[in-house]
Amino acid sequence: MTFNINSATTTEISVPDFIVTAKALDEENADGETYWYFADAPKNMGYYSEIPEINSAANTLSTWATSRGYTTRDKQMEVILPKISGMGKDTFETLMWQHLVMKFVVGDAFMEIIRNNNGTLVNLIPISPERVRVVFNNGRIKRYDIYNKKEWKPIETKNMLHSSNKRLGDQLHGTSQIDAVKWIIDARNEALITNRMLEKRGRALGIVYYKTNNTGKIQYANSQIEKAVKEGQMLGLPEDTAEIKEFPMKSLQDRMEWIRYLETFFYQVFGVPRSIATSDGTSEVGGINGHLIFEPIYAKEQLELERDLWNQAAIKIKFNRPPSLAPKTQENAEANTGQTSIQPSEALPKLNR
Repeated sequence: MTFNINSATTTEISVPDFIVTAKALDEENADGETYWYFADAPKNMGYYSEIPEINSAANTLSTWATSRGYTTRDKQMEVILPKISGMGKDTFETLMWQHLVMKFVVGDAFMEIIRNNNGTLVNLIPISPERVRVVFNNGRIKRYDIYNKKEWKPIETKNMLHSSNKRLGDQLHGTSQIDAVKWIIDARNEALITNRMLEKRGRALGIVYYKTNNTGKIQYANSQIEKAVKEGQMLGLPEDTAEIKEFPMKSLQDRMEWIRYLETFFYQVFGVPRSIATSDGTSEVGGINGHLIFEPIYAKEQLELERDLWNQAAIKIKFNRPPSLAPKTQENAEANTGQTSIQPSEALPKLNR
C-alpha cells in the first residue's frame, strides 16, 4: 500500500460569526393613538411557572424588596393600607410582592386604584398584563384599556398603578427579565434533557460495526438492538458478526459542569446572587460578598416602587430594608491578620514607617 501525502483532503468545516440581532426601541405612531399590547405575557408567565430558577429569582428579588414591612408618617395611610384586600384575600404587602414579581416577569405590572366618592383610597385590584393595552398620544400615556372578554373598558391614568421594569428611551413598555436569560434557560433545559436520556440509556448508545454490507441484515439488526435498548432486554447476535463500541461523548462530570455553569450564569444575568436565591453551599465569604452585591439591587426596586406609589396613588411609605452586612464585613476584614490585600488602615499615611 502506498501513502501519498498529496492525496490529503480537507473538510468544509466553518464556524459562523456570532452576530447580535439589531433591536430598535418601540415608538408611537406619528398620528393618532398608539396601542401597546402585552402579547408575550402568557409566554413569560409560562417560563415563570415552569422554570424553577426564574421562579426562585423573581420571587427572591421581590421578597427582599417588600417582605420586611413598611413605615409611613401619613396617619391616614396607617389606617387605610391595613384594610387593602385586593381581590378579597390579599393584603397590601402581598399585593406589593406580586406587583414586583409581575414587573420582573412580564416587564410591566398593573393595579387599578379604587377610590370612594371623596377620593379616598379604598383598594388596589391587580390586573393581568395580557388584558391591558396602553394608549399613547403625543408621547404620553393617554389612558389604559382593559379587556373584559367582550370589549375594551377605558381606565384613566389617575386610576392605574403602573410599574415598568428597566424601560429605556421612548419605549412604550418595560423589559422582561426573561428576555436576557431565555437563551441560558433553553440551553440548560436542553442539557438536562440530553443528560437524562444518556443516563437512562447508560452505555446502550453506541456505534455498531457490522461485518456485512447487506442493507437488509443491517436494518434488521438495528431494529433488534433498538428494541432491546427500549425494553431493557438482552440481545443475542451471532459471534463475530458485529462490534458495538461506546458512542464518543462527554463524561457525566463534564456534562454537569456545563449545566452548573449555565445555572450560575443565569443568576448573574438575572441580578440575584445564587447564594441568595438557593442554598448552594456557598462559602461564608462568597455569601457575604453576594449579599453586599445584592443590596443596591433590591434597594433600587424598593425606591422605584415607593416612588410609583407616591406619584401615581399618593401612597407615601418607605419599605424596610434588611440589615446591611457592610459594617460586619469591614470588621471581619480588619480582624483578619492573615489577609494579604490592602486594609483600610494600611492606606492611611503613617510617619513611623
